Amino acid sequence: MREALFWESLPGSAVRCHLCRLECTIPKGGRGRCRARENRDGRLMSLVYGQLIAAHVDPVEKKPLFHVLPGSRCYSVATLGCNFRCRHCQNDSISQPKAELIGRERPVPPEQVAQAAFASGCAAIAFTYTEPTIFYEYALDIARLSHESGLKNLFVTNGYMQKEALTRIAPLMDAANVDLKAFSEIFYRDIVGARLSEMLDSLRCFRRLGIWLEITTLLIPGLNDSDQELWDLAHFIVSDLGSDVPWHVTAFHPAYALRDRPPTPPETLLRARAIGRAEGLRHVYTGNIPGAGGENTVCPSCGKTVIERRGFSLQALHLTRGSCDFCGAALAGIWA
Repeated sequence: MREALFWESLPGSAVRCHLCRLECTIPKGGRGRCRARENRDGRLMSLVYGQLIAAHVDPVEKKPLFHVLPGSRCYSVATLGCNFRCRHCQNDSISQPKAELIGRERPVPPEQVAQAAFASGCAAIAFTYTEPTIFYEYALDIARLSHESGLKNLFVTNGYMQKEALTRIAPLMDAANVDLKAFSEIFYRDIVGARLSEMLDSLRCFRRLGIWLEITTLLIPGLNDSDQELWDLAHFIVSDLGSDVPWHVTAFHPAYALRDRPPTPPETLLRARAIGRAEGLRHVYTGNIPGAGGENTVCPSCGKTVIERRGFSLQALHLTRGSCDFCGAALAGIWA
């Protein structure tokens, strides 16, 4: 347990948390929506500091981050909990655990995480699986140590962090894949329990702070896959974040509390990719349909395939220090 960052005292021993954009008001003895931060006698405490629930070596492509050190491995870590309540969560066993389970893992200090990542030959640490915002203090200490060891720090996140918190960790956050779950306030309210307007403001903040950004949208039949919504979402990325920001469109499979929808057909992903490219995005990737060509990186200048992928495996790489081997054009990303 560790005293949390980003909170203020309120009358009656209550506190208000300023870590994420939900800004929970928490009475004495209560917890925030994430269930990972508790008001102990008027002080906000992180219950998950050092409470590692998962640690695995993954290909960076699994995050997915396609423009960050392709072909490398990252040491992926998580604690229990999440500040969202996504009805379609595919990691609900650890993101939505019973409150009494949080804080009961064997403590793993930040130094041990950073050492394990370095010893495993990874190029980066990925804060992933659940929402890294809710274990911010732990992630911050790990990130400092990993940078000292020459490792990158990668966040796979819902992006709902408050500006002050994001600004503090930004110098240590090399790249982030952010879920832009839909382009509808109704979807964010009913399916996620958040606000689209706050989400978009957060994405603009990521971009202003110079963090390499990739966007993922899980397409759910009948909920966020209409042509108009896809056009609007792609237009936002181009106009507010930049045409070099990769957009990953991935397939939904029934999970958690959303089992009444069918799996996403491949045609939906291909349609979204066509819309994104027509809107001006240079890199739109399709997930969960390996072999369809939507996993490859194409040089925007000459049209040649510079990274060929199948699933999470690299098949061919025609980039040298981020430049196309065929025409010499530089591609946006983190290549070294």
